[in-house]
Amino acid sequence: MKQTIPEAVNHVITSSDIVLCVLDARFISETRNLYLESRIKAQNKKIIYVLNKADLVRNIDQKELDNLSPNVIVSCKTRNGVNELRGRIKIISRQLKKTSPVYIGVIGYPNTGKSSVINLILGKKEIAKTSSVSGFTKGVQLLKLSEGIYLFDSPGIIPATERFTELVKLAKIGVKTFDRTENPDLFVHELMTQHPGVFERFYDIDAKGDAEKLIEEIGRKNCMLLKKGEIDVERAARMILKDWQSGKIKAK
Repeated sequence: MKQTIPEAVNHVITSSDIVLCVLDARFISETRNLYLESRIKAQNKKIIYVLNKADLVRNIDQKELDNLSPNVIVSCKTRNGVNELRGRIKIISRQLKKTSPVYIGVIGYPNTGKSSVINLILGKKEIAKTSSVSGFTKGVQLLKLSEGIYLFDSPGIIPATERFTELVKLAKIGVKTFDRTENPDLFVHELMTQHPGVFERFYDIDAKGDAEKLIEEIGRKNCMLLKKGEIDVERAARMILKDWQSGKIKAK
């Protein structure tokens, strides 16, 4: 079935010479949109893959990086990669050999950090406001990166696919809702299935992939007990989710 492109995203693609595709470094494949990438290339636009939130990942699979060229790994939190990203933009801009200004567009799924990447590039937080709410950026602004190079600050938010919605539900990208999650023990189980060994290494508990065992050990170590001395499973599971959502537990 043919996919449709929201007007705002289509505007970013058609109006830009270079498109920054912002991906979550923890979930690269899930935050790519191959259909949009093909549309960008079909219009002879240049792509730079920006792998954001690198501070939440220990290692990035080299095989995935090989399929993303050119790419820049950044962290808006630590500002790592900002100089490389700016330099990459300027190099490609010069290669275009345009006599008129070069325009840069930015697209990405909700909560991958599109607006934060814009701020990182510009180095001025007050120019492009950020928010944890998806699609916060409204309207269209033209932001000057350097002489002859401009960024479109437009809402290039890619609508979430079913898989991405599931991913957000499980991993809570940029959303702090550990205290409101229903059945937190089931979420811990799913996360441990997706990231084998990660939680055991973080807590130094040999759970062998068994979420129930991990939760019980966490509850016992932190004295999370009910009136009859039983482990408070829900409270312990929420603590694990809190550590995951806050970035204490690294994806890889």
